[in-house]
Amino acid sequence: MIRDYANAAANERTFLAWVRTGVAIIALGVVVERFNLFLLTIAGVVADSELGARIHRFVSPAGRYGGAGLVGVGIALILVATYRFLHTARLLSEDATHSMRATRGSLILLAIFVLGVAAFSAYLAIG
Repeated sequence: MIRDYANAAANERTFLAWVRTGVAIIALGVVVERFNLFLLTIAGVVADSELGARIHRFVSPAGRYGGAGLVGVGIALILVATYRFLHTARLLSEDATHSMRATRGSLILLAIFVLGVAAFSAYLAIG
């Protein structure tokens, strides 16, 4: 029998939810990258027409780097989720009582996320 099974199962469910979120973000990054490639191909095929010029305006480096950035964020999310899962499992296996507190890593990730959202919002407002 696993000691304190309810908490161990909750830790595992949380870990799996974060892994699913990371995989979804990676998939979104691949879609953004492939759609940018699709637009480049279409713009090259119909370059002589007015439609080609309009499509070419939609293509930007943000699509390429944005897709790669989303893949990187998804991978980082899975790595952080794995670390937190293992850390929480270790804490659950100890007999000592631990207080709930925000870790420094969580606050750093929150700051990076807020800065990323602000930068992306500014890019959309300007572009």
